[in-house]
Amino acid sequence: MNWINNLVRPRFGSLLNKRDTPQNLWIKDPQSGAMVFHKDLEDNQYVVPESGYHMKISVRERFNAFFDGGQYSEYTQPPVPQDPLGFRDHKRYVDRLKENRTKTDREDSIIAAEGSVDGVPVVAAAHEFGFMGGSLGTAAGEAIVLAMLRAVELKRPFIMFCASGGARMQEGILSLMQLPRTTVAVQRLRDAGLPYIVVMANPTTGGVSASYAMLGDIHIAEPGAEIGFAGKRVIEQTIREKLPEGFQTAEYLEKNGMVDLVVSRLEMAETIGRILRMMMGMPAKVDEVLAQPEPEAAVMTQDGEIEQVEPEASEQAPSA
Repeated sequence: MNWINNLVRPRFGSLLNKRDTPQNLWIKDPQSGAMVFHKDLEDNQYVVPESGYHMKISVRERFNAFFDGGQYSEYTQPPVPQDPLGFRDHKRYVDRLKENRTKTDREDSIIAAEGSVDGVPVVAAAHEFGFMGGSLGTAAGEAIVLAMLRAVELKRPFIMFCASGGARMQEGILSLMQLPRTTVAVQRLRDAGLPYIVVMANPTTGGVSASYAMLGDIHIAEPGAEIGFAGKRVIEQTIREKLPEGFQTAEYLEKNGMVDLVVSRLEMAETIGRILRMMMGMPAKVDEVLAQPEPEAAVMTQDGEIEQVEPEASEQAPSA
């Protein structure tokens, strides 16, 4: 056996002619364990078709599906001090920011934009979970406040999409100060009589759930989302009791009155549009259908045949 021809050369040939194969063509469903083709998942807004499991998505993907026609104007991130505390653990905070900006192509964890949903002009903000777990820092808090004030200026409803682990520890007390700041901004919306709808995705925890995430006029959650302040294990260790099954899930909170609706991502835009029309006193789409001209009337002749007549004629037609 010529081992050079049979073994060495094929190995070198495979290395030189190696093709670039796309990664992650199949994605595992965390709930059922089934493998889902990535294109099918992408076309379904990252909701697993079989199980309905809602995977995490970027703000860009969320806004493209939420706003009418995927058209919206994104706000510029407000400038804030980058590392106010000079924080460092095993890595400098400024280095973490650079890494996350490169990874997500975002300046920070909150993205705000204006557009329309189901024909209703709105202002919306959303957490980019891929940016340090969607944590709430000074830049994120400033972006939320300015977006809410912009909604007041435009007299538009405000939609908040939450997906966060809570306050950003690298900014300490300055991060916690965003809780009262955003609460005051929510009050500005209320004073202006504008609807404030909160959509809670997985997860919505910590300081975010302790502030603007639980102050909405309507609270909507995606199926299976984890929602709460402290983690389940911490609570059990504190109260020394076993928590109920499904505790802190969207379905559990809906059953116990903390969440108004659990809505699939696939129906989110339609549902919010319908709610906004009611809250803003706008005509529902069904009214638009009823406002259409009536079709031609039909009457039955003495011979038993159906005859089309004009509406005016049908009103004068004698009753049988």
